[in-house]
Amino acid sequence: MSALREGIHIFRIGRPFVNTSRLSAVRDFTSFRSRCLTGSSCRFYTRNQSSFGILFDIDGVLLRGHTPIPGAKEAMRKLVDRNGEFQVPVVFVTNAGNSMRQSKAELLSRVLDVQVSKHQVIMSHSPLQMFTQYHQKRVLVSGQGPMTEIAENLGFQHVVTIDMLREAYPLLDVVDHNRRPKDMLPPAKYVPPVEAIVLFGEPIRWETNLQLILDLLLSNGNPALPLTSPPYPHIPVLACNMDLMWMAEAKTPRFGHGTFLVCLENIYKKITGKELKYAALIGKPSIITYNYAELLVQQQAERRGWSSPFQRLYAIGDNPMADIYGANLYNRYLQSIRESMNQVKKKKVPVLEAVDGEEHENVLTNSRLDELTHGGLMESCSSILVCTGVYHRDEDLPTNPHESVTERVFHGHRDFHFDPSLVEAAFIVQDVNDAVDLVFSQENWDPNF
Repeated sequence: MSALREGIHIFRIGRPFVNTSRLSAVRDFTSFRSRCLTGSSCRFYTRNQSSFGILFDIDGVLLRGHTPIPGAKEAMRKLVDRNGEFQVPVVFVTNAGNSMRQSKAELLSRVLDVQVSKHQVIMSHSPLQMFTQYHQKRVLVSGQGPMTEIAENLGFQHVVTIDMLREAYPLLDVVDHNRRPKDMLPPAKYVPPVEAIVLFGEPIRWETNLQLILDLLLSNGNPALPLTSPPYPHIPVLACNMDLMWMAEAKTPRFGHGTFLVCLENIYKKITGKELKYAALIGKPSIITYNYAELLVQQQAERRGWSSPFQRLYAIGDNPMADIYGANLYNRYLQSIRESMNQVKKKKVPVLEAVDGEEHENVLTNSRLDELTHGGLMESCSSILVCTGVYHRDEDLPTNPHESVTERVFHGHRDFHFDPSLVEAAFIVQDVNDAVDLVFSQENWDPNF
């Protein structure tokens, strides 16, 4: 059971995590989790009882583009029984945000020769289902793929795309001379002011997206108005996927959405002299994404009818700054929660939550403390780094954090504190097949039993 389920604050390590642990999001997660655990899910074959689950990154671990990485199919075969059912709770956690969960599940099923349900897939934007306070607002979405469908599936009721904004205000997008209006302009279409911006992933035309997003930030969501003094704070920005680079079919990593965010942040600061602020940063390595993954693993375990408490997660990834950082950060979070709960139980004092700089008292009963400290809280999240994607064994990680916090070395997002221990994997193996063997060895698990 996640600590968020009890309304306990996500402990902040290093710099604050820019509102990803807002009290409203915590409360939304409590309600959302309750609905999920009692709702429909994929079916599983009940046999062995496991107290662990596995989180798989996709790009660089299982696939390069649509091509399976050597060892990926073999690793999947070890996780399913003769009926093709997963014997261990498995969740595929990707920072991609250009498709629906169902589409990604179908791709994995087809390419890896196993049956993957959408309930086993977390896209970078999946946790946005919990941000219900934005679902009734008019939001601009940026990225690729069926963005309107994705946004509406997540719960957003009033969606505006970049193309809709361009059509309404054709004079805004003029970098490409071929896209400038040639004839007399038709009457402008009215678009109600945008109240929030949701960045799903890297767009195709960066200059267009950067320009129009900046227009909204500088005009309080209404680019039809003459520019005066830019409002600050600006309208809320929610960003998914902070990966600076990612691994596709090319021999070297490619630009990720994190690179687009670097551009947006620096242009905004250059124009206004102020920092761009995020209402939420979602996707690996954010804690809320791993908490959401834990929810899905717990859901699978409960559907199997397993009575033993779920205790350990193994997170397999190829990117030290996203997969490994996130898994280690979540492991540190779990340990902090457990230690805090033990101290509270001994002293019988209330827990103080620091939410957005304000403390809130959260008094827990002894029964709730017992639940958290005796099986109700997961023990650990272990990071496993493979060498088939962004990371290569000949890379050296810096030892001095004061000298290494530069874009040359630290590829993590601006708002995440660099800590060398967080990018150091608990285990390093060659590929995902070796990673699965390692998990089985650590757990003394025999898939043939």
